[in-house]
Amino acid sequence: MEHYFERLREQASSLPPMPTAVVHPCDAASLGGAIDAAEKGLLTPILVGPERKLRAVAEEEELDLSPYKMVPVKHSHHAAEKGVEIVRAGEANVLMKGSLHTDELMHEVMQKHTGLRTERRVSHVYVMQVPTYPRALLITDAAINIYPTLEDKQDICQNAIDLAHALGIETPKVGILSAVETVTPKLPSTVDAAALCKMADRGQITGGLLDGPLAFDNAINKAAAAAKHIRSEVAGEVDIMVAPDLEAGNMIAKQLTFLANAEAAGLVLGARVPIILTSRADSVKARLASCAVAAIFAAWKQGVAEKAAADA
Repeated sequence: MEHYFERLREQASSLPPMPTAVVHPCDAASLGGAIDAAEKGLLTPILVGPERKLRAVAEEEELDLSPYKMVPVKHSHHAAEKGVEIVRAGEANVLMKGSLHTDELMHEVMQKHTGLRTERRVSHVYVMQVPTYPRALLITDAAINIYPTLEDKQDICQNAIDLAHALGIETPKVGILSAVETVTPKLPSTVDAAALCKMADRGQITGGLLDGPLAFDNAINKAAAAAKHIRSEVAGEVDIMVAPDLEAGNMIAKQLTFLANAEAAGLVLGARVPIILTSRADSVKARLASCAVAAIFAAWKQGVAEKAAADA
């Protein structure tokens, strides 16, 4: 797993660069990250922001903006509106957050008539490269849905499974997490986990192998699962971890990052296009990995749409 993100970047750079609306990249990290990704062939940025601010940052960081299209706007809220408008017009296949707040961007994404909503619930997925784990690990949802309902979790699972398919995981193993591995009404997340597994049995969630409830140790460690006599094709080999709520998911991802030296790429799915949510704390490697994952998913999504149209 040591070179997993490098392989993703190589795969993404072999694809045509994805036109990407970069919303309000008005600091060194967000503007520099977008240009770095463009120079590595991962995307073609459309820079949406106040021109004076963009040029000031570019001058300070010695960045050349001349190869890139710039869409001047007045402020960050206007940038969010314009970025979404550019995607709706078909001029960009990816949306990328700059230096504005996540809520400000997602507010425009979620507008009923002018946003990027689909029939799916929007959710966030971390793609993690964990040095102590032998495969890529997807964790969801750690950034969007605070207290997801069972219906929300259905879409959260499906979004993550779709991303796993795009990344080449044919039948991802999905662990539905709780504090224990038995179903008990005292812990509603265990009841949700059991229901999600039955929904998968009935074809309401497709493309993955689900099991739960599983405690974190049972999900990632076969010996821990065996010690509790858990018979499961998923336990100890999860590709996707579905957290019971945002707090749990966020803590898992942050703990793996800061205690286990994991690298994390982040993506929002369920909208018309993938959305890259970058953070000022992200490393250069993580920023590029997020762009690579978005490019791979956008290309996969286009391929699925084209196949469906051909079969119709």
